[in-house]
Amino acid sequence: MKQTRTLIHILAISISVLWGTTFVSSKVLINHGLLPSQIMFLRFVLAYFCMLAIAGRRLFASSIKDEMLLAGLGLAGGSLYFMAENTALQLTQACNVAILISLTPLFTSLAAIIFYKNERITRFLVWGGLVALAGVVLVVFNGHFVLKLSLAGDILTLTASCLWVAYSIILKKLNNSGYSSAFITRKVFFYGIITILPFLFLDSAPFRFSVLTNFTVLGNLFYLGILASFIAYLSWNYVVKRLGIITSTNYLYLNPLATFITSAIVLHERITLVGLIGGAMILSGVYFSQLKS
Repeated sequence: MKQTRTLIHILAISISVLWGTTFVSSKVLINHGLLPSQIMFLRFVLAYFCMLAIAGRRLFASSIKDEMLLAGLGLAGGSLYFMAENTALQLTQACNVAILISLTPLFTSLAAIIFYKNERITRFLVWGGLVALAGVVLVVFNGHFVLKLSLAGDILTLTASCLWVAYSIILKKLNNSGYSSAFITRKVFFYGIITILPFLFLDSAPFRFSVLTNFTVLGNLFYLGILASFIAYLSWNYVVKRLGIITSTNYLYLNPLATFITSAIVLHERITLVGLIGGAMILSGVYFSQLKS
């Protein structure tokens, strides 16, 4: 049992690191002319068809209420989350977005103890989370301490963070209702696709199908659709089911560290001593947050 729980923790770490690399992959696609809404639509379509292969028999939830909750998951963890985050990146600095979005584990912990009595915060989790958050700040700035407030962009980023909190809370409720992780994940992709369509129609630039002939574009789309969406969402929903909201969400502090390292490798961005210290603080904070009080 202890070995199984350890493997689930390793799975949570792997997903968090994987999601941290998606910012770089998305940036590559944007540089090739794809819009954020188009990227999200294509990755979720890929993920949805993969989910149909393993969880395509059951079509609907047991009640209209649960079906509406599943639609809420698709909005909170899909279309609205991605559009809020990507729009924020256009309105404010990337460092603002990275830091504010890293408040998600903190917000999630507070929401979890309000909605679910079996979720608890330990002193190690509090102090470890604060150390990890401080490390996030150092990693994001990476030796260049420039922070400019942008009200619209920063509010949108906080909105994205709150949307992921809502996703976690609704997910916990549906997990408690007996639905399988595969069924829930498939519905997330379905409603994510449906609710992103209005954004696609509102885009100023039409989709260019010719871009799909580019192997770099295809490779990154499959990476986002198969690994970062199909496998990662399915695995994450299972992790939350087994570890709880607070424990699993605290691993999201690893996202900026993964982005930091991937950017250095793929985009050749410079790594400074400040960034390395921040990375060590994130790892230490995440480690201590998982200790039992």
